[in-house]
Formats: sequence, structure tokens, C-alpha cells
Amino acid sequence: MIRLSPLTQKRLRRFRSIRRGWWSFLLLVLLYVLSLGAELLINNRALIVKHEGRYHFPTYGAIIPGTTFGEDYAYETNYRALREKFRAEGRGNWVLMPPVPYGPLENDLREGLVHPAAPSLATGHWLGTDPTGRDVLARLFYGFRIVMTFALVFTAAVYLLATAIGCAMGYFGGWFDLLGQRLIEIWQNIPFLYVVIIGVTLVPADVAVSVRVALLLLILVAFSWAGDSAFLRTATLREKARDYVAAVRLLGAGPGRTIFRHILPNTVATLVTFLPFTVAGAINAVTALDFLNFGLPRPMPSWGEMLEIGLGATHAWWIVTFTFLAITVVLLLVTFVGEAIREAYDPRRFTTYQ
Repeated sequence: MIRLSPLTQKRLRRFRSIRRGWWSFLLLVLLYVLSLGAELLINNRALIVKHEGRYHFPTYGAIIPGTTFGEDYAYETNYRALREKFRAEGRGNWVLMPPVPYGPLENDLREGLVHPAAPSLATGHWLGTDPTGRDVLARLFYGFRIVMTFALVFTAAVYLLATAIGCAMGYFGGWFDLLGQRLIEIWQNIPFLYVVIIGVTLVPADVAVSVRVALLLLILVAFSWAGDSAFLRTATLREKARDYVAAVRLLGAGPGRTIFRHILPNTVATLVTFLPFTVAGAINAVTALDFLNFGLPRPMPSWGEMLEIGLGATHAWWIVTFTFLAITVVLLLVTFVGEAIREAYDPRRFTTYQ
């Protein structure tokens, strides 16, 4: 059981009382949870196929060739066409498709459909398609999952690195603190964008997608922790001067116990307050890099890539419009959450010391 201090409970009640931030937080969590199961909502694979008395579940399984269902091809089954075939036959076989039966990487090349296609309920492309025939809604939703996961992992890595370095500098002080500050100043003067361009350019095209994403994440984290470490250093210096730190050190507590059990819990307000804005900064950064073609490897669903494609196809207004709306809504929700957290952790309202 996690036991929350009375002060933390007061802050949580204050956060819930700020309706705009609380409902924004719930909506973000709901959207992210839904995106984790995006294949059940938006996918060109069927959820369930009943064929000759047997049930198949293709969504998260291996590729099922068309010959399994009596088709004359050995590649992956076209479940939309199979659904229409079963309906026409009327033999009790059926296919259950997701609400949006298109994948984020699929090119809809059916006859009579010219891309980019405008939003239409008749074609099943609710937000239209891009110039290559990919569904805009599918790419937006999968892009949300990717960018939010990237932002959360980025934030966790930045906070871990900033906390470790900032607390160590503030607690030990002396030459360690001076050397750390000088190294951070030098590091912050390295041009971030050039490093990204060089890093992305030097990676061979045949390198796995996971490696390319990890490299991008590593570069972003490496150039983003220094600012937060300065805040943690200052907070640690302030807490180090408190009487309770002197008391625990006199009782024999070592540096690790003093920092993690006593100082760090009293600097959590600094960490939590900046958390949503770090997430928003990560979303902005990866979207901007994707727009410049230095971000996530293609053809991964990416909001920045969709903006670039939409600006290139000026007659396809729906691509830029819906992508811009998605980015704006998500950033607004994150900002509302950040404002509510900042208000809940306002030291003028609640304080640890009396």
C-alpha cells in the first residue's frame, strides 16, 4: 500500500477541485489508454472471422493468408473484401471489422477513388486520405500513441538524469558542483539541431526502426536534462541547509539515504510542477523534427510528416486542418493539466514548514 502524506492528499484534493485540469487529465489518460488498443478500433485486420465453423482472431496474431478462407492468393487476407464476399454468399460466415477498417500504413488503391480523397462516410475515410491513399484518421490516432509514448519515455529519462545530477551537485557542492556547472554550460552551447541532423544523416537506411527511434530519443534526452538539473540543484541546496538534514546526518544517515529519503521528497513540488510542460515540449520537439524530416523514421505515423504532406498538397485542406486540430487539442489538454498541478503545488497555499 502506498501511503500518502497529509500534505500530498491536500494537493491531490486541490488538483481535483480544479475542474479544467482534472477533466483534461482524465481525457488525456482515456485517449492514451484507447490508443494503446488502437488495433481494436482502427485497423485493416479483422477482429473476428468466422469461417466454416471456426473462429479466427487476426488482429494481434500472425498473418493469415487468403487461402485459409478459400481465396486464390497466399498473401495476407483482404478482410474488407472477405466481409463483402461472405455477406453475398449468405452461408453463415462473417467478418467483424474495427469501426475504422483501415490501417495507418495501408494505401487504399481501390478503383474509382482518387487521392487525396476528401472526408467521406461512404468510403469509410472519415477524415479523408493523403496523396498516397493512407487514412488520415488512422495516422492521426496511431501518431498520437507514438508521440505520447515518446514524450512519456523522454520525460522519464530527462527527470531521472536531471534528478541524479542536480541532486548530487546540490548536495555535495564544492569542486563537484563547480565542475558540473562548467560542464553543463559547455554542453548547453552545443547546437542541438546540428547534432540531430548529423546523427540522423549518419545512420544507414537499413538500420532497424527501433534503433533509429532510440537514437533520436537519446539525442533529445542528452540536450534536455541540463535545465531541469539546475532547478533540482537549487532545490537541493535549499533543503540541505534545513535543520532536519543536519539532524539525519548526525544520526548517521549516508548521502544516499539523506538525498532519497529526506531531500528528494521535499523537492518533489519542483519535479511535478514542470512535468506536464516537459511532456508538451517533447511533443513539440518531435513534431517539429518530423516536419523537417529529421525525426521519427518513415513511414511511421507522424504528426509532423502529416503537416509537411498537407502543406505540399494545398488542395487537400483536411490533412493540415485535422492534424493542426489534433496537435492543438493535445497541447491544450497538457497545458491545462500543468496549470492545475502548478496551482495545487503552490507553496503559498500549502507548505511543509511552519
